[in-house]
Amino acid sequence: MSKIVEGLFYAESHEYVKIEGEFGYVGITDYAQHELGNVVYVDMPDVDDEVEAGEDFGAVESVKAASDLISPVSGTVVEVNEALNDSPELVNADPYANWIIKVQLSDASEAQKLMDAAAYKAFIGE
Repeated sequence: MSKIVEGLFYAESHEYVKIEGEFGYVGITDYAQHELGNVVYVDMPDVDDEVEAGEDFGAVESVKAASDLISPVSGTVVEVNEALNDSPELVNADPYANWIIKVQLSDASEAQKLMDAAAYKAFIGE
């Protein structure tokens, strides 16, 4: 059973966003990291890159597959999780503590189009 955190917003492509004020922390869900298996590389954008909701911003590679990362929100990347460069497996250990990018949101209301925890749980069939 996948860990699903209350208070986050979830995309059908299995990314989440944690909204804190004008910022959003974007990562992949526990379900996604289970499906991928052991993560060996995270391809992240650069600080100051723009991300658009529904558009890819990087990729996660595992021993099984590579998967595009689709941004659940739009905005400007203000920070990337540098720890993932040396230790991509942190995404497997705790995907919610180990977000991938921090975004200054251009429109926080976009999160309302995403699923809450209960809807995501139903979406993945748990």
